[in-house]
Amino acid sequence: MLAIAGALEGMSRAEAARLAGIERQALRDAVIRYNAEGLDGLRDRPKPGRTPTLTEAEQALLLDAVFRGPDRAEDGGTDWTLPMLCRWIERRFDKRLHPASLSRVLRRLDLSRQKTRSLHPMADEKAKAAFAKRGSATR
Repeated sequence: MLAIAGALEGMSRAEAARLAGIERQALRDAVIRYNAEGLDGLRDRPKPGRTPTLTEAEQALLLDAVFRGPDRAEDGGTDWTLPMLCRWIERRFDKRLHPASLSRVLRRLDLSRQKTRSLHPMADEKAKAAFAKRGSATR
């Protein structure tokens, strides 16, 4: 805005740009946007970036799978790990992700990294419950 104000007051483009600390080309672009849109044309615009690897629908399915948990027979575990989720995504969507990239995707989905207590696939729930009730001593 300072450079445009200087240019409107009669300064040369080069002088107005130098006082504002920008290049003449940047001043020219700003003047064109100012003339077309007013002060709103000078606001920063979102930068185009790389498109997300997973679409919105795929992210919704991933979120559902995370909350549902892995299938022991198909996924080979009782709790999700990043490498297991990467293999699941590759099987399901035919897209390859590195575990670090998947970690960023999960953080953007508002999931935090939490570790669950490991559970052996052959664990006996009845024996576990009985042990919790009376401990290791038999009475």
